[in-house]
Amino acid sequence: MARIYATSAQYETYTGQTAPADITARLGRASRFLDSEVFRLCWYEADVDGYPTNPFVMTAFADAVCAQVQWWVESGDELGTAGQWGSVKIGSVALSGPSSSSGSGGSSTGRRVADAALEALRSPDLTPDLFRLGEVVTC
Repeated sequence: MARIYATSAQYETYTGQTAPADITARLGRASRFLDSEVFRLCWYEADVDGYPTNPFVMTAFADAVCAQVQWWVESGDELGTAGQWGSVKIGSVALSGPSSSSGSGGSSTGRRVADAALEALRSPDLTPDLFRLGEVVTC
């Protein structure tokens, strides 16, 4: 079963806003996304289910998940599709940008980690003996 690192109460505390009706599903998607993009590349002590055991790390993970969901809610672009247009013209205004067929492969054509999520993982409380962002250690 997939891990979910934050609750709706934590989301409301983090954002100061009422959680969306589908917050549990959004927190689950954000947790899976951050697991695949960030958390799996970090060093931290975990329990048998894969959750961090240190309270500072647990809080940072919850804050990162809440930040990711907040960014998706505010941008309205959880799937990362907003940057997939080629050109748009409205009256005398013309805009162009990357399209999904442009082959650029850049981050504008897909989802990305919210800046605030990464900031949560750079907390001064996360000393190197507790957490290392982007460092995988194997035995």
